[in-house]
Amino acid sequence: MENTPRKTGIDKIEETGDNLTGRGGLAFFVRYLTNIGIFPLLLGHFGDLRKSKKGLPVEDLFKQIFCWFIDGTSRHISWFDELAKDAGYAGTIEQSPDEMASSHTIKRFLGSFGIFKTWIFRKILKKMFIWRLRIANPAVIYIDIDSMVMDNDDATNREGVGPTYKNTAGFQPLQITWGRFVIDAVFRGGKCHSNHGKTVVKILTELVNLVRGEYREDAVIVLTGDSGFFDQKNFEAFEKMGIFYAFGGRVTEDVRKVVTSLAEDAFGEFEKGKQKWRFADFGFIYGTWKIFRRLIFCQPVYEDDQMLLPFDRAETVIITNIRSDTVGDDMPEEVIRLADPAEIIALYHTRGSAELVFRSLKDFGFEKTPFRRFPPNAALYYMMLVAFFLFEAFKEDALAPVIPLGSYAGTVRRKFIDIAAKIVSHAGRITLKLTSAVFQRL
Repeated sequence: MENTPRKTGIDKIEETGDNLTGRGGLAFFVRYLTNIGIFPLLLGHFGDLRKSKKGLPVEDLFKQIFCWFIDGTSRHISWFDELAKDAGYAGTIEQSPDEMASSHTIKRFLGSFGIFKTWIFRKILKKMFIWRLRIANPAVIYIDIDSMVMDNDDATNREGVGPTYKNTAGFQPLQITWGRFVIDAVFRGGKCHSNHGKTVVKILTELVNLVRGEYREDAVIVLTGDSGFFDQKNFEAFEKMGIFYAFGGRVTEDVRKVVTSLAEDAFGEFEKGKQKWRFADFGFIYGTWKIFRRLIFCQPVYEDDQMLLPFDRAETVIITNIRSDTVGDDMPEEVIRLADPAEIIALYHTRGSAELVFRSLKDFGFEKTPFRRFPPNAALYYMMLVAFFLFEAFKEDALAPVIPLGSYAGTVRRKFIDIAAKIVSHAGRITLKLTSAVFQRL
């Protein structure tokens, strides 16, 4: 007798009263936020934004906004109305269904931020930076500064939106990164170029003083940036701060004259993977400058096994104060090695990883802002930075054994956040149940 094949087709679809969710991973993220104490920190700075006891607590609003960022299903504020209807989602983020925020609640909350109130988020970011420094305990701190274009070209009447260097209209915040983290930022209109005003010196002075005062007075700070920050006033300020720097410079005719006058044996070569660069190391004083500074002129010779002809080689100048006379013997070995011009070229090329942080941030959050007024857009932007910082810390502290640290938000959402779960309440206890396959994998 033949075995009757097992029926696998679905005959009917019905509703269920079970408390189910497709975002089970958010439960772990919410518990992480609670354990690290981020909500008391936020409440201490923003608790006064709650004008009535009838409104939702400020910490609940922050929690729901952070989870909205982590979830990533929609970047429309109206999505909060859909989340408010989902009892399973509410249970996952440890929120009572009747305390879920509507889109109007979120808009009112963001609208309550004035421009000076939004700057407080910079304090939050820097406090979290010190927290991670104390965990990592580096002797050398590598930071990078750059502006990030937020394309709002198709937006109408956005306050602060202006033309950017990428020929689009938008915002252009100035951001400082450390590894995978954005540790400070100034939200600015699109017209503000990289070196706009005195912002660069101001925010770096604050950051250096913070590191010296709250982390380690003897920590060595190495700063990198592109030619958009090429300014003698910046370099003088960095030298006064006692930090090392390596920035892109300008290839002027005077620089080319020095390069062409050098003998061939004055050039060295640096290889990394399939790429090779030819470089020259010399002191130089630009037209209006007061002192000589170290310049490293370099050109790619090979790119992906393809040799480049001399007239087709891009020219790059790196200006730095990392020299044998500024690097002390008592400094960490990795800093002493940096005096080698090849190491400085390698350091400058690591700036590509800082740009990947911006790409990761945009993958995590958004470019287009939802409000017409500048302050609520600034507030939402800074909340995105705080959420992104917490997301990166969560990956390192909780997910590293199963998900690579370099994974983008989309990967983390697929592998960890978007997991099915059932929330069961029994005998006064709430239990999150996962499938056996997910439980074993994670």
